[in-house]
Amino acid sequence: MTFPLFDLSGSRALVTGSSQGIGLALARGLAQHGASIVLNGRDEARLAGAATALKNEGHGAIDVADFDVTDAEAVRRGVDAIEEGIGAIDILINNAGTQFRAPLEDFPADRWEQLLKTNISSVFYVGQAVARHMIGRGRGKIINIASVQSELARPGIAPYTATKGAVKNLTRGMCADWARYGLQINAIAPGYFKTPLNQALVDSTEFSSWLEKRTPAGRWGNVEELVGAAVYLSARASSFVNGHTLYVDGGITTSL
Repeated sequence: MTFPLFDLSGSRALVTGSSQGIGLALARGLAQHGASIVLNGRDEARLAGAATALKNEGHGAIDVADFDVTDAEAVRRGVDAIEEGIGAIDILINNAGTQFRAPLEDFPADRWEQLLKTNISSVFYVGQAVARHMIGRGRGKIINIASVQSELARPGIAPYTATKGAVKNLTRGMCADWARYGLQINAIAPGYFKTPLNQALVDSTEFSSWLEKRTPAGRWGNVEELVGAAVYLSARASSFVNGHTLYVDGGITTSL
């Protein structure tokens, strides 16, 4: 049985930061719904391993692009190379991100700059480069990965919170500028998921206990639970959804 509103056959998705964690899970999920996938990351070996894993699962249309999403010129060249050498990008998932934890009064300036480049500048660079092609075709889907920290703050991660708040508002701005050209630009805001980026927190009995009490669902999320939101926002089912941030967080943003 097929569900045309959620069928991604014939579409191509570029997923940044997709050699592991949330990015790889979303790439796999879109592939399972028929999309061709272009994986992106800076670690060539890990990227190649992710591509091999997807192909071994039976997903044949898997390509890789190892450009640096924090370098505007590298992004432009990389996106143009995909468009010219692989094919049109119909779906972009801006997933690349990083984290660093420290008290705000001691937060290193170089880590601040790294967070800005990786978490927000990359969304602007890749979004702009891809949108330039999408605008000419009159269609396209862009999904930015935000966070519960787009709404909430927690000690030790104020700069990360600032970048994810910016992702939410950049998503709105992209909608305001590009919806008129037939593009849908939305964001997914994950709660606390078991990923390599969160491994230190997952391994902390104290933090996990706090999180389970704080989250109405009472547990960590699994990355596969983000796939449904990504497929929906990538498919025809969301054709009039624009500038929206969809929280997938076990209810943590709804309850004190």
